[in-house]
Amino acid sequence: MRRWQDWANLVLGLWLVLSPWLLGFGATPVAMWNFLIVGVVVGLMALMHLRGGPMWEEWVNVVLGIWLILSPWILGFSGMGNAMWNALIVGVLVGVLALSLTREKPRAA
Repeated sequence: MRRWQDWANLVLGLWLVLSPWLLGFGATPVAMWNFLIVGVVVGLMALMHLRGGPMWEEWVNVVLGIWLILSPWILGFSGMGNAMWNALIVGVLVGVLALSLTREKPRAA
């Protein structure tokens, strides 16, 4: 069964890929590459789970959500308001959505 959380994480992955240019920090390589790479992986994990993939994909998105929350300080772009708030908000959303799916009962084969 397809869950709305996977669709939401797919949209958030796309947002992460586009956000450096939409929010004006595409010229900052460290932030831009962080969002680009994490966005692609979040989107791929959501797509794989939508296609009936295993639960570990959700755990990858939980870890990526945590990474997004910490990345402004680890990678040094915490002084860039748009990038920092984007990382914090989307990180929380991705992590919570993925974590909500890990608490569900396993799917019947």
